[in-house]
Amino acid sequence: MFILILLISLLIYGGLVYYIGWRGYRWLRPESSSRRFKILYSLVIALAASSFIWGRMSGLTILNIIGSYWMACFYLLLLLVPLAHLTVTLLRLTKLSRQRTHKWAGIITLALFISFLAYGTFNAYSPVVQSYEIEMEKGSSTLDNLHIAMAADTHFGLLSGKDHAERMVKEINALNPDLILIPGDLFDDDVQPFLDQKIDQILSNLHAPYGVYASLGNHDKHDGTMQQLIDALENSGITVLYDETIEVQGQFTLIGRKDRTERDRLPLDVLMKDVDLTKPAFLIDHQPYDLDIAQQEGIDLMVSGHTHRGQVFPGNLITKSIYKNDWGYLQKEQLHTFVTSGFGFWGPPIRIGTRSEIVSIHIQF
Repeated sequence: MFILILLISLLIYGGLVYYIGWRGYRWLRPESSSRRFKILYSLVIALAASSFIWGRMSGLTILNIIGSYWMACFYLLLLLVPLAHLTVTLLRLTKLSRQRTHKWAGIITLALFISFLAYGTFNAYSPVVQSYEIEMEKGSSTLDNLHIAMAADTHFGLLSGKDHAERMVKEINALNPDLILIPGDLFDDDVQPFLDQKIDQILSNLHAPYGVYASLGNHDKHDGTMQQLIDALENSGITVLYDETIEVQGQFTLIGRKDRTERDRLPLDVLMKDVDLTKPAFLIDHQPYDLDIAQQEGIDLMVSGHTHRGQVFPGNLITKSIYKNDWGYLQKEQLHTFVTSGFGFWGPPIRIGTRSEIVSIHIQF
């Protein structure tokens, strides 16, 4: 069954690539189109279209980079080329010159493509700060207020690299938070680029009086053990809560869960068994599922990522239909939930309709 689905997916993908490639050829081809031009053009399209597959299989850095940018280009072309094709078809019903119409449709499509690519890249690499203010019962805690900074889905790797990590550290430290939470997907499926770029040393510059804590996500994996990933982060001064709870300076409890893709993940009620619910309880869970369970177990604050808010339109419409809270703030009785669109990106290094962000949460008790 899996092989059949894979074959159908490849056929659909191949058909879409052929369609985009053919429309591009019709616009680019010289007046006296040579066999050499056709072959060269076909090879370039085939290499680009398969680069992300070969990159994942071979591990070659250059193919992975080409593959990521191809995914961005493919997405934009998939939106723009059919629209241009339809426009040209409709304009043929008028008295406008067919050749002139075809030429200008291609020029406008190319201009829009470059504009959207630049706009999407800016959104991906230029984070904003989303600020929220909430009120919460403090119970036996002596805190009057607490400022939390939260960033998720950094996907540190080849394209979300050293510069992006430095940007995150600078932005978070500028907020002067009391506590920093990172709910998962710090790596992009491989810890090695993270270590090669010394991003662990950069993250060690994050500072908060109550510390820096993280849970792991579905992309926080590699060929080695999970302990190697945890060690890489904890060498950065980040405490990883891997189905663990910790009471922080007698003021509140943090509960960090394994990702829901891990089969041995403990149920939340087991993790909450010895938690002192007379003090605030904060849950760090990568994927924003089971909000009802978190509310029933007495969680006061839940932070998550994973959704990317769809990352590129119309992905936001899909995530909104899947999750009760796919982005932003939602309250369920005593439970306050926050889902971030993420500081980084996965796959194409662009964001259309979303923006990379850091979340700032001011709690008044």
